[in-house]
Amino acid sequence: MCGIFAYLNYLTPKTRREVLEYLVTGLKRLEYRGYDSAGVAVDSDDGKGITLVKQTGKVKILEDAIKEFMTGHDIDTPISTHCGISHTRWATHGVPSDLNSHPQRSDEENSFVVVHNGIITNYKDVKKFLEKRGYRFESETDTEIIAKLVHHLYLQHPNYSFRELVEQVIQQMEGAFALAFKSKHFPGECVATRRGSPLLVGIKTKTRLATDHIPILYGKDSATDPEHRPHGAGREVPMIPRTESTSEFQPLEDKEVEYFFASDASAVIEHTNRVIYLEDDDVAAVKDGALSIHRLKKSLDDKHAREIITLKMEIQEIMKGSYEYFMQKEIFEQPESVINTMRGRVNLVNNTVTLGGIKEYIPEIKRCRRLMLIGCGTSYHSAVATRQLLEELTELPVMVELASDFLDRNTPIFRDDVCFFISQSGETADTLMALRYCKQRGALIVGITNTVGSSICRESHCGVHINAGPEIGVASTKAYTSQFISLVMFGLVMSEDRISLQTRRQEILEGLKNLDSQIKEVLKLDLQVLEIAKDLFQQKSLLIMGRGYNFATCMEGALKVKELTYMHCEGIMAGELKHGPLALVDDMMPIVMIVMRDCVYNKTINAIQQVKARGGQPIVICEENDKETMQFAHKVLEVPKTVDCLQGVLTVIPMQLLSYHIAVLRGCNVDCPRNLAKSVTVE
Repeated sequence: MCGIFAYLNYLTPKTRREVLEYLVTGLKRLEYRGYDSAGVAVDSDDGKGITLVKQTGKVKILEDAIKEFMTGHDIDTPISTHCGISHTRWATHGVPSDLNSHPQRSDEENSFVVVHNGIITNYKDVKKFLEKRGYRFESETDTEIIAKLVHHLYLQHPNYSFRELVEQVIQQMEGAFALAFKSKHFPGECVATRRGSPLLVGIKTKTRLATDHIPILYGKDSATDPEHRPHGAGREVPMIPRTESTSEFQPLEDKEVEYFFASDASAVIEHTNRVIYLEDDDVAAVKDGALSIHRLKKSLDDKHAREIITLKMEIQEIMKGSYEYFMQKEIFEQPESVINTMRGRVNLVNNTVTLGGIKEYIPEIKRCRRLMLIGCGTSYHSAVATRQLLEELTELPVMVELASDFLDRNTPIFRDDVCFFISQSGETADTLMALRYCKQRGALIVGITNTVGSSICRESHCGVHINAGPEIGVASTKAYTSQFISLVMFGLVMSEDRISLQTRRQEILEGLKNLDSQIKEVLKLDLQVLEIAKDLFQQKSLLIMGRGYNFATCMEGALKVKELTYMHCEGIMAGELKHGPLALVDDMMPIVMIVMRDCVYNKTINAIQQVKARGGQPIVICEENDKETMQFAHKVLEVPKTVDCLQGVLTVIPMQLLSYHIAVLRGCNVDCPRNLAKSVTVE
């Protein structure tokens, strides 16, 4: 949920003013992740201590507090080496407050400070342990125990390096975390680590690096050490054997280098496009300008080095441009994003589809027992939207699962299952845990993500990158349609050698060919949708009904309305209308109905007649020039005709626009809805 940004310059003189500007700008790039407070830590005036500035609320409030702090302090003297860390917090343990904001500190002298994304599940045990040794806690957070534990270990073992102290600490932590540390005892050093929460390192040098790989250094495997036991509240912390390796990565002979630690590439791309994605339990340490990456234990699937990746992203891609909000920009980018999803994959000349990321695994997938599509929120809806088509084209049973419920049920998984894990960020905690659950049981894992280098991307056997481009708005729009298209393409790949399905495949390929131009036509409805939004924005509730291929649109549309407008909204299967939801219908209840000319058309018309008979005044989304359907509508939004299985791509866009306009009219924060975050990295 939260966002980490840290900056370290070595032999590249920067003033503290510049460092603070870097930190604040980095946090602004991470605002889309959702947060309720923010803070920074930099060196004090004398360079021997650490200064914290923390505020509840938006980064702008923190920025104002920093400007006030600058008055009366020496912030314009260049410093050759400096480390600053910063954070945007989304409250999990403790209400939003200045004390609960990060960075969290070890003591009143700010000896050690830490920023943390994730949740420490055993923090109460560690807290009891520390309280018995005289530590007093000032916040309600689980993060404060991390800062105090590293301080406790430092007092016990003052000869340990900063990196070794952090290694000791994370051995005592259970749960998910990404951490960045700074200490007055180790000036000019930064240590960062992760487990289950994303973290990357950006590297900026004056000349190209001599290598594109950072070797991994290992210590003795503490898991086999009989002295290593999880500590209890009344026991001393057991110390693991120290890492014996001492070799480090030297970026350049003159060592002039800048490092950026961040939760997301969007925070570092304006500084450098050279990044390393850390793996779980990596400990990255910068000392004297040298970066080293350590691991305490070596697993069977460990790589011997971390690759420096060159990002293709441009800073302009994550800026709003002429649009008022990122979400608005992303809705209108969908003609391009769906083309990017298909580019190089769909060949309309010879009617073939190639998915390079899963090509070698297609024979194995065709032999599987069943397909399982697993996701959360919008990603789950993309699976619902394509389930019917995948059942038709693959002739395999297709299960669609919410990741959290899937884990709660301990769902049986077999070695001949193929499990698809769908996530825009590739870091969704529930989906990632479901992936590991299935992987342990021998299933083939296929990742469908929008983020290269993400955890799901790395831990899958194979996968499809949806190529939707950066999506900053918390409420997903273009990622949904690109996930939709990616799953459709998978179905086409699976059916390419089935003669009986060739006519159907041709229809779908023709639909894909025209999809971008049809999306542009739907986007022209923007002003019509705005007028409808003006009638609805003061309402307290909204029902969205449909069936067949468009039931997923109802659920996704309802989710968008709830996320953005805070209005109660429900997506209803029209076939279930008479089994309960019909009781909600009267002349005061706003209703949107999706009625397309597909195999369930007559049944959907029956539902709309039931609504009309109870005084309902439905707003109808239908095909262009469908006069028969329009006669039942109070208001109409017409979308172009396409093949039935692709209707959901076109019908969801009016719902995206409607939720956007209602949110603006209600004065809501469109890009950062309350209580929500873009990358859900906690359970």
